[in-house]
Amino acid sequence: MSQHNRPLNRQDYKTLTLAALGGALEFYDFIIFVFFAAVVGELFFPTDIPEWLRQVQTFGIFAAGYLARPLGGIIMAHFGDLVGRKKMFTLSILLMAVPTLAMGLLPTYATVGIAAPLLLLLMRLLQGAAIGGEVPGAWVFVAEHVPARRIGIACGTLTAGLTVGILLGSVVATLVNTSMTQQAVHDWGWRVPFLLGGAFGLVAMYLRRWLQETPIFLEMQQRKALAQELPVKAVVVRHKKAVVVSMLLTWLLSAGIVVVILMSPVWLQKQYGFAPALTLQANSIATIMLCFGCLIAGLAVDRFGASKTFIVGSLLLACSSWFFYHLSGAHPEQLFLLYGTVGLCVGVVGAVPYVMVRSFPAEVRFTGISFSYNVSYAIFGGLTPIAVTMLMGVSPMAPAWYVLALSLMGLGMGIWLRREIYQQDKVSEMAAAQ
Repeated sequence: MSQHNRPLNRQDYKTLTLAALGGALEFYDFIIFVFFAAVVGELFFPTDIPEWLRQVQTFGIFAAGYLARPLGGIIMAHFGDLVGRKKMFTLSILLMAVPTLAMGLLPTYATVGIAAPLLLLLMRLLQGAAIGGEVPGAWVFVAEHVPARRIGIACGTLTAGLTVGILLGSVVATLVNTSMTQQAVHDWGWRVPFLLGGAFGLVAMYLRRWLQETPIFLEMQQRKALAQELPVKAVVVRHKKAVVVSMLLTWLLSAGIVVVILMSPVWLQKQYGFAPALTLQANSIATIMLCFGCLIAGLAVDRFGASKTFIVGSLLLACSSWFFYHLSGAHPEQLFLLYGTVGLCVGVVGAVPYVMVRSFPAEVRFTGISFSYNVSYAIFGGLTPIAVTMLMGVSPMAPAWYVLALSLMGLGMGIWLRREIYQQDKVSEMAAAQ
């Protein structure tokens, strides 16, 4: 049986498990800041400044993590394309674990003054640089290990793992806030999730030592086929179409998760008056369903191809999101079902890394994905909440319209991919005839 068609073996499953575990812990480390932003704001800024200014400064430090992603991702991808995927894959989790551990040990403003928020900002920048290298690096790493006909499920599994990290952050934050008094959380409890994340990250880094370099990179090394020029230059000059496609797909991935998973609980509270505890329970169900959706999308892209997966998946996302936003208020008893269904349909984003991996040649693959993904995420991941909030001044149903527009873009990408594959097949037939 050829390498192309063979089933996943024990080594593949080990690679996928360790990659997904590491990805989940990195996303946990990156997102846990959000759940404790209010406490961190009180402890790391002067007590005599207005509350709105404290919030702006706190979320400014959170946003700095997003801004550091492109630079960190491109630098790590540069070395990933030149010296090896495994080295950067191990470095990224170390670069995330150490600052997260340090955040749990940082002195507050009351102890060291202005140095406290500056140290917090530095740790956040390091976290951003790490996550910028981790996600593209993980996709490339697993895609180059598994057989070509299993790339979809490999990337879908990894994307599901990242989603588990968000869920883990929510669960830990809930446990800390329900098992301690508010005073205890303020005094020391807020440190626990950061210390846990840092410790788990170091364990995951240790486990990654047992992973092997990808066969594709080793083969390029033997053939001396590694990038001869600056990888990022080759990507920008020679692979413009792949960059545009990858950036648009990253918009679909980032904005779908930001709007449906991260913003919707607060929207449900404000729009329909749902209790916060109820919306968080519904959100947990949606996040779990998103994990399953990513796996289904990965299986579908291997079985039916990227074009059909995006066409069907985007239509399902359009319908389910429209029903969710419009019917939740009228039928509160259906909230879990509606939110769970739309969470499952957002899972179409599990097919995104498959297209990105296939869009770039191996010698600049890491850099190509990292450049496209991180620049797009920095723009759309950061601007989507602002855009949706501003549009809500025009219509309270702005999230529904935004997700509908994203779904139409996903549909358009599916149709475009169908045409692209058809043209590639025609070229191959003509070449074979000659």
